Amino acid sequence: MDAYLYIKALHLVAVVSWFAGLLYTVRLFIYHVEAAARPEPERSILNREYARMESMLWFRIAWPAMIATAVFGLWLMYLTGAWASGWFHLKAFLLTVLLAYHLVSGRILKDLAADRCRLSSLQLRLWNETATLLLFAIVFTAVLKNVPAAGKGMLGVAAFAAVLLGALRIFRRKRG
Repeated sequence: MDAYLYIKALHLVAVVSWFAGLLYTVRLFIYHVEAAARPEPERSILNREYARMESMLWFRIAWPAMIATAVFGLWLMYLTGAWASGWFHLKAFLLTVLLAYHLVSGRILKDLAADRCRLSSLQLRLWNETATLLLFAIVFTAVLKNVPAAGKGMLGVAAFAAVLLGALRIFRRKRG
């Protein structure tokens, strides 16, 4: 039992690190794209610095954390026999989507480095929110271990987010 708890703790640290890497890297993508509208020499300086920061964050945090997440997650799956549970199938699907998100983000990183990225700041902002939605879905599924309950929890979070976004829009309009 002690080994299980240590492996679970390491898995959670890896997941937090992975998401931190994903969320911050894509946030840097947004700033990188927005830097294209700046005048020279500011644009060139910012592009170089964002490319350097993105690469360091991606290869020193996001990739190692993703690998650690997979290693400790597979170890936990083996120890608990999670694959036999219905909730785990949903989690495995969500993790597959998250892995695809990670790989597409890596493609965006390469495109930005080669000055080929055609995504707008708004598109990248929406892309960044996709990781947040996946985080909520995965956590609710893993914690509740019940597909209908996880779905209700995710709907509750989505409703809360919609109300919060609506309130922010109203606040911004009033501030003017």
